[in-house]
Amino acid sequence: MSVGCKIIKTIKRPDRALVEAFKGMPVANIDDCMNRTAAVRSDICPLNKAPLLGTAFTVKVPEGDNLMFHAAMDMAQPGDVIVIDAGGDANRAIFGELMITYCQKRGLAGVIVDGAIRDSDEIAAMDFPVYAKAAIPNGPYKNGPGEINTVISFGGKVVRPGDIIVGDGDGIVVIKPEEAADIAAATRKVMEKEAGIMKHMMTSSTMSRTLSGNGMFLVAMAGLLDGLEVVVGRILDLVAAVVVVGREVGVQDHGVVAGDGALD
Repeated sequence: MSVGCKIIKTIKRPDRALVEAFKGMPVANIDDCMNRTAAVRSDICPLNKAPLLGTAFTVKVPEGDNLMFHAAMDMAQPGDVIVIDAGGDANRAIFGELMITYCQKRGLAGVIVDGAIRDSDEIAAMDFPVYAKAAIPNGPYKNGPGEINTVISFGGKVVRPGDIIVGDGDGIVVIKPEEAADIAAATRKVMEKEAGIMKHMMTSSTMSRTLSGNGMFLVAMAGLLDGLEVVVGRILDLVAAVVVVGREVGVQDHGVVAGDGALD
């Protein structure tokens, strides 16, 4: 039975132009255009500042074992990002500097692992994107089994072979190719809008005027509520003062009506 030990050699990759449409796009803007739900867990972090962009070449390994990653390094094509589901284990590294150098020389677009790496100082100095959950000196075993190019779980997200992977200092998003064109177009609009907001702030030192629609409504409502709070506070102070005066007048009236000895 091939369950848990499977290698699929051929995958469908999106057109390269579609992948390149996300070049230079901030991951935060992309995620905003995906209802802010597309990012992998925050504990999977970049090891250096190299931007990440490519198509997913998925690998699933047992915790602390990298046998299938060795096979994947020779199977993946230039422009692929090797995405490794290592079960989130942080107690044994899946790869280090030597394997990453080999991937870089083969023209791959990056390696990301839901697990641990080692040689973190050396990888940090490389111009090749690597993301991982942790770093630890303990090296991997090579016993297998594992899977290549099956659907995997990575950082809390489902990743399919051929999905578009984008990463920067904020983290990683996973994009389905069939949704990519619309997401890229929406992200460009967000970037243009934010550029306009930034330009306005730099020239006028204000921000409220750059808002529109719901944003302006919320700003106006916030101002109205602040004004109402002041008015209500003043009314309550006035009522309290009237009550105090009323009590004092009531005491004096009581003394007059009671006659001699009433206040003794």
